Amino acid sequence: MNESEQRALAPRYMGAVNWLGLWTLYAKEVRRFLNVHLQTIGAPVVTSLLFLAVFLLALGRAVEMVNGIPFATFLAPGLIMMTMVQNAFANSSSSITIAKVQGNIVDVLMPPLSAGEMVAGFAFGAVTRGMIVGLVTAIFMSFFVDVQIHNIWAILYFGISASLMLSLLGIAGGVWAEKFDHIAVVTNFVVTPLSFLSGTFYSAESLPEAGQVLVHFNPFFYMIDGFRYGFTGISDGTIMTGVVVLALVNAALWLLCYRMIKTGYKLKA
Repeated sequence: MNESEQRALAPRYMGAVNWLGLWTLYAKEVRRFLNVHLQTIGAPVVTSLLFLAVFLLALGRAVEMVNGIPFATFLAPGLIMMTMVQNAFANSSSSITIAKVQGNIVDVLMPPLSAGEMVAGFAFGAVTRGMIVGLVTAIFMSFFVDVQIHNIWAILYFGISASLMLSLLGIAGGVWAEKFDHIAVVTNFVVTPLSFLSGTFYSAESLPEAGQVLVHFNPFFYMIDGFRYGFTGISDGTIMTGVVVLALVNAALWLLCYRMIKTGYKLKA
């Protein structure tokens, strides 16, 4: 056996983090949605533009201003954020669920990847899809709405944090789900209601007093409110509260996903 063959057969030292494996999983997740970009990027952009058109045609004349800014300017950041988080959730949840249903989840479990590396690979792949969809949506919306940047750091923080939150929720949902109907349950009874009741299409200040109290228990409210502040400079809540809430929710979801994968919950026979 020559020297090159010996090196090939020698065990690979990976260190504390398997960076090669992590990058490979992340790249797989990104290429997975880029290979069908019309479905994963183009379709959500068209859907968000249709939402924009419907709301402006239906309410544009009745509600011209919200919190001192044009209704279209108020609406656009919420639609962008809603599109981002829905796609981040769809990416991680569908990837894991499809792998389980098709029986090839073992291809992810067998490589020398730790639970933390698996969570990171799936999550950051989904965040990438969410951010790409959000960027493309914002570009196309700028042709119809006056989209300006008030605070780029707020846009980046809340955009990335929100995408991460839904990607982690997608991982948890994908691990829990045994069939596609289970993912539909999470989408229909968790993601969609919290998205629509977060102030995406209206100001929280327009709600009754009880509604204003309840909306502050919805973490989706803080990501929408902070993201909208980044574009308009106007918010219904306290920005720093939103920063802390998203950080705590993401930490809790990360630990949940780590624990589920670490213990092999519904992943290992």
